[in-house]
Amino acid sequence: MTDCIDLCSLYALQAELDAEIEKNHQVTYESSFERRVLALLVELGEFANETRCFKYWSFKPSSPKEVVLDEYADGMHFLLSLGIALGEKDIVYSPKISSKDLTSAILKVYADAIALKDDYNKEAYEKALFDYLDIIPLLGYSCLDAKDAYLKKMEVNHKRQETKY
Repeated sequence: MTDCIDLCSLYALQAELDAEIEKNHQVTYESSFERRVLALLVELGEFANETRCFKYWSFKPSSPKEVVLDEYADGMHFLLSLGIALGEKDIVYSPKISSKDLTSAILKVYADAIALKDDYNKEAYEKALFDYLDIIPLLGYSCLDAKDAYLKKMEVNHKRQETKY
């Protein structure tokens, strides 16, 4: 069976978290759109830093799997959030290896995120999302790994809202 990720339940969970954040911080999707895109770019950079894929000058290996997945999950949060405002809620996707190089794959998502900021529509969104999900097999991880990391981070993010992080 092909490794796939069902985002339906994740969109619902993300919508709940987004509603909590909107209430606590008096923001809307519209008022926070550019900040969400910037947050995605920052989280993508933090993820790249943990993989160390671009550090051609270093012999130090990637951070442990759980650290890399935690940063990957942060990017998923912002991508899902950006999709909710476009009405996305029922995507099931099978990641594919579209690049053999993790650095190139991450740069592709950076470009996708900028394109999404400039032309916010479902087609641009799905390109960014799918290119991001296509990173999973490059890491040697499964979709279940990514989904579990997202769910684990979701718990942390709710606690952060409760404790006024």
